[in-house]
Amino acid sequence: MILENNETEVLEITEHVVKADNKRALIIHNDDYNTFEHVINTLIDVCKHNPIQAQQCTLIIHYNGKCEVKLGTLQELMPLRFAIQNRGISVTIE
Repeated sequence: MILENNETEVLEITEHVVKADNKRALIIHNDDYNTFEHVINTLIDVCKHNPIQAQQCTLIIHYNGKCEVKLGTLQELMPLRFAIQNRGISVTIE
């Protein structure tokens, strides 16, 4: 930057620390063949949701097409993804 009248400008440099956030989301997608009961039971068994939480996620999946059902690291979510896929439910990690 060019300064006029020999002014001195003090630049304050702030360091922004960007903390790497390795959190990802386990997302279940809506389909036309799994029942509400099957998805609710899967969320309870695999993701350890309580029944009300599992029911709410299932409604969100139905009406919005998908729902983030769990957050965690990739290492934490991969076993859950495989368990949910093995039950025939469409799931991704994003």
